[in-house]
Amino acid sequence: MSKADNMLSILWLLRSGKRVTAQQLADELEIHVRTVYRCIDSLCASGVPIIADSGPNGGYRLLGEFIDSPLLFDSEEQIALVHASVFAQEAGYPFTDALARAVDKLKRYTNEEQLERINRHSMGLAVIQTPAEGRELELLQSLEEAAAHGESLKMEYAKGVDLSSSNRVLDPYGIVHWKGNWYVVGFCRLRGEIRSFRVDRILQLEEANLNFERPAAFSPKDFLLRSLLPNPLEAEMQVIVRIQGHEHALNEICKHWLFGHSILERKQPGEVLFQLEEQSLKTYVPYFFLPFGRSIEILEPPMLIDRMMEVSLEMFKHYEAMQKKMIGKDE
Repeated sequence: MSKADNMLSILWLLRSGKRVTAQQLADELEIHVRTVYRCIDSLCASGVPIIADSGPNGGYRLLGEFIDSPLLFDSEEQIALVHASVFAQEAGYPFTDALARAVDKLKRYTNEEQLERINRHSMGLAVIQTPAEGRELELLQSLEEAAAHGESLKMEYAKGVDLSSSNRVLDPYGIVHWKGNWYVVGFCRLRGEIRSFRVDRILQLEEANLNFERPAAFSPKDFLLRSLLPNPLEAEMQVIVRIQGHEHALNEICKHWLFGHSILERKQPGEVLFQLEEQSLKTYVPYFFLPFGRSIEILEPPMLIDRMMEVSLEMFKHYEAMQKKMIGKDE
């Protein structure tokens, strides 16, 4: 048997609650006593609470509470863990190698019926995502490890529209996956405040040989969400947007993170009221609405209608110029 098989077998024998000597374990499993010692050491290193009692009636035994805990997952738990691993891998989970080993180990110690069921359910779930890979995975691993151990990092970061390089020391509080991108949230020692950074814009990370304590009850996820969503307290910067249209189009709009968090009222049938930042109506919102074409109608505000006309005209001129260029080449 492999070492993993021996370790699992020893664990099952110890679950009886009785003291068992190394020689007794070796005889039962038909392995050398030195193999037993190595397996016991590995089990202890992995966190299994094995107690060694010396003396004439001594031997190995498990801590009482551990004997009552389940060692294996039931079928539903196995399927749930495999499904969760699919989501994690497609999202670019930074420890994919360890995750793959864990799933392989889970499948290895199941019977044929359970394995067949796991494989059947695995084929029924797929996730389409653009996962992180290569260099970004290494950055995510470094950030997660630093956040767990409270270690500051020197970070070279590409900022702004021109992606100019800047250097700072960051206390990483945690990493967050949001809409296909990974972010790190932490205290920026250059600016003296908590900030979020896109991981794919990090050019380099180095140890800063500094330590930090993350604020109690701080949530990187909540911080990132608040920084991305409009601030309802800034009422003078908010504008009411009223839209009518086909239910399918309105449903798609409401699924978007920005519009979904900005709904004031969903009137049936076919009308929604949003409260959005005025600046977003001049920049992002018109380009998001453009693909919906005539399936939606903007009732207010007039400024958004004007901006939609400007954007549409810009697109018309862009493709008109493209068409002229292609005709010129053909001639």
